[in-house]
Amino acid sequence: MKAATLLAEFPPTERTLPALLERQASTYGSRRLFVAGGATWNFDEAPKIAARFAGALFAAGVRAGDRVALMCSNRPEFMEIYLGCGWLGAIAVPLNVASRGPQLAHMLNNSGAKLLAIEAPLLDALNVLDISALVLERIWLIGGDAETSFERVAVTPLPAPSPAQARPAADIDPASLAAILYTSGTTGPSKGVCCPHAQYFWWAVNSVRNLELGEGEVLCTTLPLFHTNALGAFYQALLSGSTLVAEPRFSASRFWQSLIDCGATVTYLLGAMVPILLSRERSPQEQSHTVRCALAPGVPGNLHVAFRERCGIHLIDGYGSTETNFVIGSTAAEQRPGSMGTVRDGYHARVVDQTGKEMGPGEPGELILRAEEKLAFATGYFAMPDKTAEAFRDGWFHTGDRVVREADGYFRFVDRLKDAIRRRGENISSFEVEQVLLSHPDVGHAAVFPVPSELAEDEVMAAVVRRPGCALTEPALAEFCRPRLPYFAVPRFIEFVDELPATESGKVQKYKLRDRGVTANTWDCEAARPRVGRN
Repeated sequence: MKAATLLAEFPPTERTLPALLERQASTYGSRRLFVAGGATWNFDEAPKIAARFAGALFAAGVRAGDRVALMCSNRPEFMEIYLGCGWLGAIAVPLNVASRGPQLAHMLNNSGAKLLAIEAPLLDALNVLDISALVLERIWLIGGDAETSFERVAVTPLPAPSPAQARPAADIDPASLAAILYTSGTTGPSKGVCCPHAQYFWWAVNSVRNLELGEGEVLCTTLPLFHTNALGAFYQALLSGSTLVAEPRFSASRFWQSLIDCGATVTYLLGAMVPILLSRERSPQEQSHTVRCALAPGVPGNLHVAFRERCGIHLIDGYGSTETNFVIGSTAAEQRPGSMGTVRDGYHARVVDQTGKEMGPGEPGELILRAEEKLAFATGYFAMPDKTAEAFRDGWFHTGDRVVREADGYFRFVDRLKDAIRRRGENISSFEVEQVLLSHPDVGHAAVFPVPSELAEDEVMAAVVRRPGCALTEPALAEFCRPRLPYFAVPRFIEFVDELPATESGKVQKYKLRDRGVTANTWDCEAARPRVGRN
């Protein structure tokens, strides 16, 4: 399946989820489309599932343009509700299942979701929220029994849609929002990225091109469906006539057997996963699969050859974000380890300094991006016009990432300009972690910043100034954070300090903290004992 073929087959007016489902159902019929949690759907079943769940949503009072929050792991119910929203013209708001406390409250408030579908084991996440302050009208429970209730709001179990509830597909403009996906704020709360229907069409087209997908492939992801990577993989399967197998989660011990069991030809990895897999003892399973390539952004360049020689899989790097698309990338033949690739057709990239002046080859600067097709990018941040104007200005999206463009057009990632941390494949807002730390009555000041990980990404470190006379301990502070933060955002390293380095205007100089890193006085949550300095 060629990208050019996809563009010819899908005119602009048909780049919506309902149109894609209906067209591909007629094309591929009984071919498998989606597998998760013991459920399997064929292409011709997907429109019916979407219509029935649209009917369930409509019966619950959801209308076109309404937001439906979805807090669920890789279960078939996730895609059932997502497809139902798209069919009805409602807007899905997938939430990270690890969201907790102020972050979760902010996302529900900011999106104005009137319905929350939440997996039963996650219900405790609502215990620390003031539900009465939200606009939620209904909560659906996924995977629980009908007797389950919540102390503040009655919880209705997920309705079992029947054919009588089926709704006709809404007449949807490709510019209408399909989803709002929250990406961590770097100097403030998480921002809801407004993703139009056509953006995911373009994600699929670009991924088909870079991964060289053909009809009948088996795409296997262990990444969460509430992120762009795995959600985009569903559209890749839909457009290319392939099958997406969504595993419950990434497990290094089960990874290879999962690929073998489903007959995968393509898989998806994040930077930290490759060194984890390579650190394990060799196994015959590493060569017993049928995977030819993996979309694997952020993998250290020195690991590409080692992984291919050991496991027989080409790693495909690239650059994309929830706000943009698969803008920079390469095919397996074009791949250069340590490089993100070149700008793909239909997109433009510049590397600029703080004044907007374009940098020369080999000179680091901020990456800014533009798409010739405007609906290939997100349309802004939901209910945050100031943040939208800041990031999408002068016709370019300002990524906040520092890169280098080589003389031959290949791009290389350097670091992040923004105050963000990436850990275990998740973007973490230092601001949100700091707000939780500062909510502890014994904390007077706090700064959160990244320090190097043994893997390919970051660890979260917090420098904390205690209030005078307080005897707060590091373990107690970590325990305070656990119910209030996603697990991956809880600081691994905590160090109590007398003061934080600051400018004359009082702004914390985090670069000094990053440069100092872990010291002999730093407490390590994983080791539960002080560690000797490591930078």
